[in-house]
Amino acid sequence: MNLERYKRQTILKDFGPECQLKLAQSKVLVVGAGGLGIPVLTYLNAMGVGTLGIVDIDEVSISNLHRQVLYNENDIGQSKVTVAIKKLQKQNSDTNLIALKTFLIRDNALDIIKDYDLVVDASDNFPTRYLINDACVILKKPFVYGALHSFEGQVSVFNYLGGPTYRCLFPNMPSANELPDCNEHGVLGITPGIVGNLQALETVKVLTGIGEVLSGKLLLFNGLNQSFQKIKFSPIPANLNITMLQMAYALD
Repeated sequence: MNLERYKRQTILKDFGPECQLKLAQSKVLVVGAGGLGIPVLTYLNAMGVGTLGIVDIDEVSISNLHRQVLYNENDIGQSKVTVAIKKLQKQNSDTNLIALKTFLIRDNALDIIKDYDLVVDASDNFPTRYLINDACVILKKPFVYGALHSFEGQVSVFNYLGGPTYRCLFPNMPSANELPDCNEHGVLGITPGIVGNLQALETVKVLTGIGEVLSGKLLLFNGLNQSFQKIKFSPIPANLNITMLQMAYALD
């Protein structure tokens, strides 16, 4: 590990070389290499997280480019994971980057997640979020949540040191007709960057033990008036004791 590279953060009184070493020894799984995943990956890679696993099966499309800023026009039609790893390697050649060109599904979730210290949910659908939650509860892994809707975003940390899980905040999966649709309602290009960077910050805090983690708190961001709001919520004991994945994860 080249400490000179990270000098500007290791000189921080509450961070130091010890926290840098913790990052270097950490393994983070990022589910989704899109609007949220790109800022998460870019900053965790730059800051020195040792291993980054990237789960995504999509290809770059022209409609991604206004918000997924790691990609450009020459990448259209190529695998997001392949392109992301190629560019992240140029950013930091010391990072162990693992390509997982697949959907995260019931049959592979536990096997994939077990090898990581923390999961970042950068997905864009409810079934994946509930699957990540349940797998992380079973494996006792924290996960950092982010979600978007038009000009707004949400961030929280679930299953951290016995804290609340995603199901403590959202007990049941919504029905299909209750869901906001990004394709229909849209998202302002910069909003995923703001929310994804907040997810990256929470990830670093969990991995290093600095600061106050957003466990039991949902952070709400409104880009139209630049406001932040925190909503507190408590653990529900039954949600902390999941021992098996559901038979299926799909919208009602």
